[in-house]
Amino acid sequence: MLTLKKTSLCIFLSALMIVTLPQLALAQAQQVVQEVRVNGAQRVEPATVLNYLGVKVGDTVDQRSLNEALKKLYGTGLFADVGLKQDRGVLFVDVAENPVVNQIAFEGNKKVKNDELMVEVTSRPRQVFTKTKVQNDVARIYEVYRRTGRFSASVEPKIIRLDQNRVDLVYEINEGGVTKIKGIKFVGNQAFDDNQLTNELSTKEDRWYRFLTTDDRYDPDRIEYDKELLRRFYLKEGYADFQVVAANAELSKGQDDFYLTFTVDEGDRYKVGQVSIDSQLRGFDSEILRNDVQLIPGAWYNANQIQATVDQMTNTLGDKQYAFVDISPKMNRNADADTIDVSFNIGESPRVFVERINVEGNVRTIDKVIRREMLIVEGDPFNRTKLARSEQRLRDLGFFENVSVKTAPGSAPDKIVVNVGVTEQSTGELSVGAGFSTNDGPLADLSIREKNFLGKGQDLLFSTTIAGERTQFDASFTEPYFLDRDLSAGVDAFHSTQDFQDESSYDQTRTGGALRMGYPLSEKWRQSWRYRLEQNDITDVDATASRFIRDQEGKRSTSAISQRLTFDDRDSKLFPTDGLLSWFDLEGAGLGGDAKYVSGKLGSNYYIPVYKKSVIFNLLGEVGAIGGWGDEDVQINERFYLGGNTLRGFERAGVGPRDSATTDSLGGNLFYRGSAEFTFPIGLPKELGVAGHAFTDFGSLWELDEVGSSILDEDSIRAAAGLGLSWRSPLGPIRFDYAQPYAEETFDETESFRFSFGTRF
Repeated sequence: MLTLKKTSLCIFLSALMIVTLPQLALAQAQQVVQEVRVNGAQRVEPATVLNYLGVKVGDTVDQRSLNEALKKLYGTGLFADVGLKQDRGVLFVDVAENPVVNQIAFEGNKKVKNDELMVEVTSRPRQVFTKTKVQNDVARIYEVYRRTGRFSASVEPKIIRLDQNRVDLVYEINEGGVTKIKGIKFVGNQAFDDNQLTNELSTKEDRWYRFLTTDDRYDPDRIEYDKELLRRFYLKEGYADFQVVAANAELSKGQDDFYLTFTVDEGDRYKVGQVSIDSQLRGFDSEILRNDVQLIPGAWYNANQIQATVDQMTNTLGDKQYAFVDISPKMNRNADADTIDVSFNIGESPRVFVERINVEGNVRTIDKVIRREMLIVEGDPFNRTKLARSEQRLRDLGFFENVSVKTAPGSAPDKIVVNVGVTEQSTGELSVGAGFSTNDGPLADLSIREKNFLGKGQDLLFSTTIAGERTQFDASFTEPYFLDRDLSAGVDAFHSTQDFQDESSYDQTRTGGALRMGYPLSEKWRQSWRYRLEQNDITDVDATASRFIRDQEGKRSTSAISQRLTFDDRDSKLFPTDGLLSWFDLEGAGLGGDAKYVSGKLGSNYYIPVYKKSVIFNLLGEVGAIGGWGDEDVQINERFYLGGNTLRGFERAGVGPRDSATTDSLGGNLFYRGSAEFTFPIGLPKELGVAGHAFTDFGSLWELDEVGSSILDEDSIRAAAGLGLSWRSPLGPIRFDYAQPYAEETFDETESFRFSFGTRF
């Protein structure tokens, strides 16, 4: 019985200890904070430390809450070390503050400027120094050098400790050399060899002649783009299952070269099977779209042709008022026959009308100037071609840095909203330049022009050019929409003196003015009229000049009416790459004044994009004739001249009738000329506006009213070929041409080099 009682007592005591010991431990761990003492704070106020701590007098704390407080203090980034401990109701907070950055310096950097690096790093003077921030900054500096192709660069941060807990932070940089692509190879390619595939890549192997480009530098983003280029190439050639398995870049041991390896899986090559159009458009004959299909059954499959077909169908349907049509090409592979059936599925869509046109972004330009360039207005049937043309017309104004014309659903399924967004640019020009021209010698140029006067689209110009052989003053004003109609009206005034001593032994002074008017006959045809009244003065005729020039010395007035008929379907008036510009000019003089003649010109300028609109072929042709009426002959200041800019390889007025006794150029009454030119990039960034040219010019000038045994006059063809370099510089166009004649007459005046700079011609 006693043993049973002892056993019961032991069980009771054990149970009591199990219940009370955790409570005693918890009571011991949880303490009420009676006082908080902060030690080690220098710049940071103790009150600030307590605020970050989150614990105040009277709070009950345990180990968990102390750990949370510790994390908060470390999270501020103000302290290098923090310690918390409790002793009989007192919470001791021991801190060691991070130093403050006094200054930041970069050493060893030459290719990347200090300002560029300072933008990248997050550390700043007078901010708290932390090791984490410095490590991140080092990584960012590495990234800057990787973007410039310098993967061998090294960065080492140095900490210089100063008094008052400050440090100077110095990044010692060894930039190293540019890490280039030494070799590119492919694994798994059977249909095309490595050279063919390498030509499809934007990344190129290092070669001495690529010093002007960065294509031979390793760039991970460019590698991703190259994978897409390979995919497009194989899809274009019929390999619909092609994929790039891997693209590895291996850095050489010296870290100065990269070796790229593309592993590819070509798959099978397919031909086009059946091509069908499945249209859900009600009342629409899908056979209209058959001409838009570029895929030919039995030909090799080409993914580019699928996208081109979709684009063309979208444009065709857009012109039929289907603005939001959804065209989904679906491919069905026939593995046994290695063919792909293609179906163009056209979803249901209503015909739409333009509900509203919103204009945004114009601050200075009034809405009317923008809206009048739109070929569709509110209430019109939607037409995608007209919308694209409207966007190009806005760009051609030259008023806007960027133009965006987008569509959005309207208030009903059959309505559409057109949003026109523009970003204005400066339209005022004040140019002061100096330069040299082969035609005019040394020159100075001052021009003040406002192409968007008062935001109304009006053009106001004052300009003067003072050159070694030419002085010219011009003033003009043009209202492009006179009386709020598509009717341009303008007025011109001019005064010029021209030195023709080298060509024809005389000087010429022209003073006068003109009234202009132009209007459209259709979207691409335009008619313009001009009345010109001027006085010509042939002066300073050399005593040894040709008698045909001496006889015409003196003043002569001209009252002339002219017209120009133009056809223009170029893709851009400013920088055309595709399209045709044709013109037909007629001018008659004799309604008053001394001059009595009729002249005409007919010409065309055709632009053909040869390769991705970066290589352009330009073909120009022009013919002209002038003849006097009544008893009047055509005078020397009224005739045509050929050479210089109009026939490269020959001097200005270097071709045509000439007095053999004095070698003076006399001009001519009939001419023709032509030019064929390739414009191509030379490897520099496109935004620099530098281009190369290869050209051949040809033409002839002949016939005079005067006759004489000393006159040399041949209608034979003259021609020259050459190379050129042009730059759209901030000062104006700069161009250098070298041309060598290969068809000429013995009395022609030739020149090989032609150079212009510093002003607009």
